[in-house]
Amino acid sequence: MEAQLPPSGLPGLDPRFSRLATVPGRGIDAGRSRVWHHLDTGPHLSELGIMTAGTILAVHGNPTWSYLWRRIVSDSVRAAEAGRPAWRVVAVDQLDMGFSERTGLHRPLAQRVSDLAAFTEALALDGPVVTLGHDWGGVVSLGWAVDHAASLAGVMMLNTAIHHPEGVPIPAPLRLAGARGVLAASTVGTTAFLDTTLALASPALDPAVKDAYHAPYRTAARRGAIGGFVADIPVDSRHESFAELERISSAVARLDVPALMLWGPKDPIFSDRYLDDLVDRLPHADVHRFEGASHLVAEDRPYADAVLDWLDDNGARLSGLDTSSPRDAAAQPSASPDDAPFVPLWRGLDERRTDEAIAVIDMAPRGRDTPLRVSWRQLDDRVRRIASGLHRIGVRKGHRVSLLVQPGPTLTAVIYACLRIGAVVVVADAGLGVKGLTRAVRGSWPDFVIGEALGLTAARALGWPGVRISAARLPRASARALGVSYSLADLVERGTDAPIPAPPGPDDEAAILFTSGSTGPAKGVGYTHGQLSALRDTLAGHFDITADTGLVTGFAPFALLGPALGTHSVTPDMDVSAPRTLTATAVAAAVRASEGRIVFLSPAAILNVVATAEALTASDREALSRVRTFLSTGAPIGEQLLASASALMPNATPHTPYGMTECLLVTDVTLDEIRAAADAPDHGVCVGRPIGSNRVLVSALDAAGRATGEPSDEPGVLGEFVISAPHLKDHYDRLWLTDRQAERGTPSEAGRTIDGESPEPGDARWHRTGDVGHLDAEGRVWVEGRLPHVIVAADGPIAPVGAEQDVERVADVRRAAVVGVGPEGLRQAVAVVETTSTAKRPGLASPELARAIRSSTSLPLVAVLVVPQLPTDIRHNSKIDRSRLSTWAERTLSGGTTTAP
Repeated sequence: MEAQLPPSGLPGLDPRFSRLATVPGRGIDAGRSRVWHHLDTGPHLSELGIMTAGTILAVHGNPTWSYLWRRIVSDSVRAAEAGRPAWRVVAVDQLDMGFSERTGLHRPLAQRVSDLAAFTEALALDGPVVTLGHDWGGVVSLGWAVDHAASLAGVMMLNTAIHHPEGVPIPAPLRLAGARGVLAASTVGTTAFLDTTLALASPALDPAVKDAYHAPYRTAARRGAIGGFVADIPVDSRHESFAELERISSAVARLDVPALMLWGPKDPIFSDRYLDDLVDRLPHADVHRFEGASHLVAEDRPYADAVLDWLDDNGARLSGLDTSSPRDAAAQPSASPDDAPFVPLWRGLDERRTDEAIAVIDMAPRGRDTPLRVSWRQLDDRVRRIASGLHRIGVRKGHRVSLLVQPGPTLTAVIYACLRIGAVVVVADAGLGVKGLTRAVRGSWPDFVIGEALGLTAARALGWPGVRISAARLPRASARALGVSYSLADLVERGTDAPIPAPPGPDDEAAILFTSGSTGPAKGVGYTHGQLSALRDTLAGHFDITADTGLVTGFAPFALLGPALGTHSVTPDMDVSAPRTLTATAVAAAVRASEGRIVFLSPAAILNVVATAEALTASDREALSRVRTFLSTGAPIGEQLLASASALMPNATPHTPYGMTECLLVTDVTLDEIRAAADAPDHGVCVGRPIGSNRVLVSALDAAGRATGEPSDEPGVLGEFVISAPHLKDHYDRLWLTDRQAERGTPSEAGRTIDGESPEPGDARWHRTGDVGHLDAEGRVWVEGRLPHVIVAADGPIAPVGAEQDVERVADVRRAAVVGVGPEGLRQAVAVVETTSTAKRPGLASPELARAIRSSTSLPLVAVLVVPQLPTDIRHNSKIDRSRLSTWAERTLSGGTTTAP
């Protein structure tokens, strides 16, 4: 069947770019020519007189066609017309696919790579060329890439795979489609395979778009290659395409050009397993996982915007102006231990390795009658043996180790063992819930998993990756059932008297910590060893922590810093994944057992500690009176709650630092400082001044609620906080776009001058926090909410926290949230409150309560609603989920369900 142009009227496809090209054949087509349909923006750009930087060669997979690339085709032209660097886009229909010629011949992988080479030669594409592939088009495009080094400038790929591990079955949907008796019927005889693929889109495709994908495949005669592609999947080494796939995958690992991977993690075919393999081969690649996207990531998310931004960012390298090696740039050399400008986290263990004093106390019973106490000598010995044991079983610098162990001495030892050998610890706590934890673990794709029985059971049931190591030695049958290869006891045995490998340097990645997920899916935050050491130094310096201080840590992120700080620490008897389980008596018992002088608690834990204070004995109160510093960490809290906690520790200075997973300590404020600021006219929560060398600037909000202003320290300006600190995170894990957004418009990114000083390479990095508020004339930071929670009203943006504070002063109001309803730009404010008398069901507030709340604030409120309990994030149980409340309030006020939000 001859090639043809697509019918007119396909949504999003501009017919001006459709072309037919006659191409001399190769291989099985030698001596004849084939006609290819393709999309090509080059002639249009030439007519406009626009010079191009190069060509994007886009290759679809199975069972799609060049229609998949319609957005990058049209968006690239609009970008060029707007003055951005212009890129010609050539998107092919592979032979026997789309509207290209139907040859009726079997075309294995090597032939398809040869086909594409013949096509580009016919079009005289001589570079610079950046390939873009999806599905099996990713393999074909990379095959072309490794064969055209002289023309290749970069590679880009959406969900694809170039290697499948031996002994692992191919994904179930492909096994089913390729099964004997099913292949022809599902791929050729019917549109079942095509329909199933299109159904993977998330959100679902518009019917007109689905029909456009069907357009070239209306009859069985036109669907032959759909079945051919499935049959050509090299399931093992006996398959005819196996050798070609191996050739391509090996050569890709030697590519030294810029690379971009955009991924849909919900893909049931090309899962994160294949992304991890590609990252191993191209460690310098920029990677972004679009959470919630599936196989058709080009339909699910704005991939074209990402592609154009990436091309802009890498323009110098792609054009050849910058000839430096992307691989070398990504593999930053580690400083040698002798010359390292930092003190590693484990130095405290080294210095106290013969000390018999207590280093760590675990108050949680877990079958014990008394607290577990571990000396510095015991901890150091265990760390060294586990570190050597990990190395003996193959854990190397850069390998990821996911930890599913409750805070306590075991987790402490494992973390420091990993850090000693340069393994990257992945910490996603159980507070994320099963779905959140699964998303975090699979997204980080660890090489090893160390867990307790419950965590390992989840890992087995939910298919989490990684070699599994049990915290406790399991019966042989249990270990086999859970897929456990080793226990920590096995590692200790292997590590006894074995050497520890050379330590990592300050620029090596040390940890991936996950955010709370309170404003979207939890993100992995990458830290280097140097940044973690800077966090330790900031904490020690600001709070004057010495070897004799002692820490009581009811807040998981700080529960592991005791050894790094060279002081003893204790974890109270609580479920750290549920902060509200901590009681006042448990805190007192931890203080008494450790003689700890600093107490770290989260806001949710403080709520329950205060609520259970009546159970304190005279001995408990005497122990708490010896605390000298008390910190509420995890989210800012108000004066009343901080004062209530302070009453339990009357000789302690109460602090409520402001920070985030990306930078755990930014500012700090004491209760006295909060009270001193009470008479200020400012709205929001005062979180004090930046700690040490930290800096905070504000990027002003525009009328649409976007933070577009140049970061400055001008007081009274409502905007997004932009921060800098020595311990600021290094990157988000496999979230290149999120990193780019967090850095875009910051002082170092823009090269601006701050306070008369021009940032130079190597100066402090900056980060957009997503928090909004303002600075006052004294340099204090006032937090007024999150950027997504800003209410964009007709008169401009409104931050919610100030009005919430007004409402919470009303009698019977325990907590309040102010959210927006209505169309964007014309939003109106609604107060949703949780009352001390606890409403039995959600709905409108009583007339009396509504009047009192409306009179408490100058912000006009169109409605006042009550709920039994405000929804909060699952980790801290303290950050109100305003986005969820906004959706619920709008639905309720429009006459929808009044079930709890």
